[in-house]
Amino acid sequence: MDEKISAHQLQIRFFTKQPKYAVPSTTFAVPSTLASQELSSMINEILKGAEAGDGERKEVVFDFLVHDVVLRTQLLEHVQEHGLSTETVLDVEYVEHTPPPEPLDCLLHDDWVSAVHVRGRWILCGCYDNTIHIWTTKGKHILTIPGHSGPVKAVSWISLNENIGTFVSASHDQTAMLWEWNVRSNEVECVHVCRGHERGLECVGVNSSAALLATGGWDTMLKIWPAEMRLPESAEGESSSKRLKTDHGKFQVRTPVMTLAGHKEAVSAVAWTGVGELCTASWDHTLRLWDAETGGLKADVVGNKPFFDAAWSPLSNLLASASADRHVRIYDPRSTEGSLVKLTCTSHTQWVQSVRWSATHQHHFISGAYDHKVKFWDTRSPKAALYDLSGHEDKVLCCDWSEPDFMVSGGADNTVRIFRATHAIAK
Repeated sequence: MDEKISAHQLQIRFFTKQPKYAVPSTTFAVPSTLASQELSSMINEILKGAEAGDGERKEVVFDFLVHDVVLRTQLLEHVQEHGLSTETVLDVEYVEHTPPPEPLDCLLHDDWVSAVHVRGRWILCGCYDNTIHIWTTKGKHILTIPGHSGPVKAVSWISLNENIGTFVSASHDQTAMLWEWNVRSNEVECVHVCRGHERGLECVGVNSSAALLATGGWDTMLKIWPAEMRLPESAEGESSSKRLKTDHGKFQVRTPVMTLAGHKEAVSAVAWTGVGELCTASWDHTLRLWDAETGGLKADVVGNKPFFDAAWSPLSNLLASASADRHVRIYDPRSTEGSLVKLTCTSHTQWVQSVRWSATHQHHFISGAYDHKVKFWDTRSPKAALYDLSGHEDKVLCCDWSEPDFMVSGGADNTVRIFRATHAIAK
């Protein structure tokens, strides 16, 4: 059998969407035992021949896609696994190889890190000791912010420039707080406290226009609030105009503009899928797509275990979910044909707690789980993650990839870990 396979040849034709690496559309007869490394050498030889006389050319490492799936085995194995014909010419796409992310700093905290969000060069963290922290992406601690009376389960930047940053935090103390940070003086003030939930909060999300934010928690409710720091008095409402004094000065109590009911258990995640549309994940085994303008339910996806997180990619218009069944699933919630589940990515060995898309690459995302691992995925290779980002010594509770250059994760080992992402391609 081995002799037959090694003697077997396949016809292939290379193509790429990266013009600087384009080669002629020639059909090659190659051994079926070739894998990515040998194919990469072929492409480099062809490119070298085309550039003869132009001096020494640096060799480039490529990845290959056959039938839109990353080649992780020998060619024949891939062809057989995906039911492709060995008698026709295979179109093989090649892309510049994505190198492994580089581990950078480990940021130490006093308790579990349950929330993290990166904007620009600033990292915002929420912890189980009720505090919020601001760090730089270079690992320098900038500020510790007390204020909540329960674990901080979610944080999100709202706006940020050289002078002022605004952000929101959500806590088990049943409130979400809107903060204003003076970057130059490094002073922070709680401007608004959002009250209305009857149990602890688990999640918060700000829409792309930074006009609205949404919160969910253990009271099973989804609530929508204004995200602007300064509202006209009439927009604040009668109950919101009352100013209360705290250790952080004065703040206004803000009430929700809309409450959406429907989930039967805790709302664990909220992800805006458009300026006026959002998705929620819940312990009741469902994902729900809501119209934030009318309050109507647009779609309902039923899973087999509790959902802990959901993330939306505006690049691919797909939703990624993290679940207690250890899988990450990729959904097209607006699909009208076939299954809403487009991919199931299986590699984690315990509950998957967090999932985040790349901001610049439609196929890439990361996930964090109770198995102490952060995994880096390509949707074109769902059977195995591209890389494991090791370092955490306990459960991974949160991760973020909002900034293209940095993958950040927090966990029950009281640390935030930073990895530098390397970008071979950006689609």
